[in-house]
Amino acid sequence: MRQRLFESTAFLLIAAAPVAAWGQSAGTAAPLGAEPSPAGSATPVSTAAESGGLAEITVTAQRRTENLQNVPIAATALSGSQLEEKAVTRISDLQFAAPSLSVVDAGLTQSVNIRGIGIASGSPAVANGVAVYINGVFQPPLLTTSSFYDIGSIEVLRGPQGTLVGSNSTGGAIFINSAAPELDRVGGFLQGALGNYSSAAAQGAVNVPLTDNLAIRAAGNYERHDSYFNDIGTYHNHPNRLDEKAGRLGVLWTPGNLHALGHVEWIDKQTGGYAYRPLPGTPYGAGAIGDIRTLDYDAPTSNYERGFLADLELRYQLADGITIRSMTGYTSKRVTNLYDTDGTALNTAATPAQTEDQFVREREVSQEINLLSPTTGRFNWILGGYFQHNIINVRILNHTGAPVDPTHIVINDYKTTVGAFAQAGYKITDRVEFQLGARYSHYAVTQDGGVAIGYGTIFGPGGLTVANLGSNHKDGRLTGKANVNFQVDDDNLVYAFVARGYKPGGANSSVSQFRPETVWDYETGWKSTMLDKHLRTQLGAFYMNYNDFQFDFVDTSTGQSGVVNVASAKIYGVEGQVQAKYAGFDVDAGFAYVHSKLGSLTAVNSRLIPPGTTLGPQCGAIPTAGCTNYGPYFQQAGGGPNLFSPKWSYNVGIDYEIAIKDGVSLTPRLNYAFVGSQYAGYFYTQQFDTLRSRGLLSALVTLRVKKWTLEGYGTNLTNKTYVSGITGNNQFYGPPREYGVRVAVRF
Repeated sequence: MRQRLFESTAFLLIAAAPVAAWGQSAGTAAPLGAEPSPAGSATPVSTAAESGGLAEITVTAQRRTENLQNVPIAATALSGSQLEEKAVTRISDLQFAAPSLSVVDAGLTQSVNIRGIGIASGSPAVANGVAVYINGVFQPPLLTTSSFYDIGSIEVLRGPQGTLVGSNSTGGAIFINSAAPELDRVGGFLQGALGNYSSAAAQGAVNVPLTDNLAIRAAGNYERHDSYFNDIGTYHNHPNRLDEKAGRLGVLWTPGNLHALGHVEWIDKQTGGYAYRPLPGTPYGAGAIGDIRTLDYDAPTSNYERGFLADLELRYQLADGITIRSMTGYTSKRVTNLYDTDGTALNTAATPAQTEDQFVREREVSQEINLLSPTTGRFNWILGGYFQHNIINVRILNHTGAPVDPTHIVINDYKTTVGAFAQAGYKITDRVEFQLGARYSHYAVTQDGGVAIGYGTIFGPGGLTVANLGSNHKDGRLTGKANVNFQVDDDNLVYAFVARGYKPGGANSSVSQFRPETVWDYETGWKSTMLDKHLRTQLGAFYMNYNDFQFDFVDTSTGQSGVVNVASAKIYGVEGQVQAKYAGFDVDAGFAYVHSKLGSLTAVNSRLIPPGTTLGPQCGAIPTAGCTNYGPYFQQAGGGPNLFSPKWSYNVGIDYEIAIKDGVSLTPRLNYAFVGSQYAGYFYTQQFDTLRSRGLLSALVTLRVKKWTLEGYGTNLTNKTYVSGITGNNQFYGPPREYGVRVAVRF
């Protein structure tokens, strides 16, 4: 353990070495995960409230720095310190802190959904429905499991953001903002942690102003822990083990009217693969041995994720107050996986061993240009244009035990998205504003590749191609928003709007395409600040009419997983949040009620297909007694609630700061989060498709002694076992009880 802590700390010091010496000079200490000041960044910040009340939260959801309570959007904003208090360390934890958000494990990708809308497919042909941005740059679904460190704030926007965010936000958007460099201080922090499962972590940041208008901020993170599972199989794998390193450098330059903020980040994450067990009652269910923490893999497993992210935001203010903004981004992510697909040591004629070797890479370049008017008059506006290009490469080698084994799948996608948008607001009176926004998005994708059977065997090195995945697809839609905002007084905002969202369609193969998704959203909300800023509330209601939902089913033209459209869905609900602060007490809570109903369709139920059965296009290539068609496996699907959409979810946190003496305090905190049951499959089988509800309790005790902080933490304190995701016939599990100590120093 001491050696691991030494290695963790050494990595952090190496990452910060170029600038660490500057941190010895006197200056105002920055808090852990420091939020940037408005002068230092365009990202969200918290500023101190008067009279010991709640801090004012400012966000940039509309490209300007605004008070969250004055923005007519259903949103949750969390500062870096609040993330730590609520035990949010990665994107999957956000569902325990933000209403209506669901994050479900799916192996390579995560199904991130808001109000049941987002992504319910692992296909590279499918676009996000919840747009995730890191420092203003849109992120593909890959590598969303990396840990948070040195975060300024996170904003979760609920509902379609079709005007300013675009075609990848039918469910909403998540903005992750790093702590930006600051011009007025030399400082930073170092933090180390030890816990059960041999966990060790170290992170920190150093902020250095080099001149009056140039500053840099270097941050690093190292985290490791042993597996939560015991693999008793042949290879004694360590699935779910973590070894993660990351480093980020931010640069801020503000000469005259120019504001330039850029980041480069490197992420390297290795695990022993994904941990899952076959569902009871499925063909491989009999191979599940022991409790849920016991695995029996008979093949090697591994997972290696690498990422490089770069962004540059430029803002230039003209003499008349108009601001020109440019946001440039580049992302390169790659993942290499080895799977024991069946999750067991079974290897019989009825249950042949199934393995997979997978490589996925995605590269993305993006550019956004904005013109922003001043907001001092009655009329304000935003104009913008957007370009994004993605290249996705997928290579999969499946060993399934079938007569045509192995199967080689190659997919290359080339996606281009362009858009133009405008939003204007006019104050009819000093208290009433009308806003109107519109955006046109155009999407084009070219795909090549194919499915080959008997790869490297009787059909030669390249196998026999049985499905051509080459295709072309184009579509576009007009989206937008119209809303009326009534500022009742300085502390109360009432708003109502109608908005339209859109997610592009695509193609599974040369003979199989799927349509775009569209949604109409009708919302009303009330935001209030009361009791001299000691109480803050947000309450909203919504009704959404959805068409052409995209879901994964077996594509009978290729024999592989593909995407089809479900005709319609109705979604409505209520969401609320409250924050209160009085004396030493600090309380926050949120809830969501979401009701939904999907349309129905007929589709192949892959769970009915016996393992090793040869189906689809392979039948025409290989005459065999085991070959059949899909006819017996079609069933009625849909007609029930939307997937990954719990009807009820809520969270509450409370802490009390006990002042001991000047600069010394003790703060205990409790958090409880409940996520209701939800479906992960369209056939609504209780045994196979249900993710049961769970309530998780966490705690934090913080001792502050001037610049030093000592914390004891615990998550999932009741050691609740729960299923966190279902993919095919396998189910994933949430982490067990974790606890440990953290020590940190500001300088």
